[in-house]
Amino acid sequence: MANLTLSLDDDLLQAAREVALRERTSVNAVVREFLTRYADNRARRLQALDTLDALAARHPAKSDRAWSRASLHQR
Repeated sequence: MANLTLSLDDDLLQAAREVALRERTSVNAVVREFLTRYADNRARRLQALDTLDALAARHPAKSDRAWSRASLHQR
């Protein structure tokens, strides 16, 4: 397991320690959980965008003309 050094405001670190203590965990565990969720969410977003790109590439409906705001709102 790798070690990570962070620079934090002293008041922020103290507040985080107090919350972690009340939640019976550690600041280290909170940061690890946050980074895990951050990486997982980013990977899911990128996968969703790749899926949308693949669907758009396969879809036969394409327009050769440029759309304008006015043309999109014509009735």
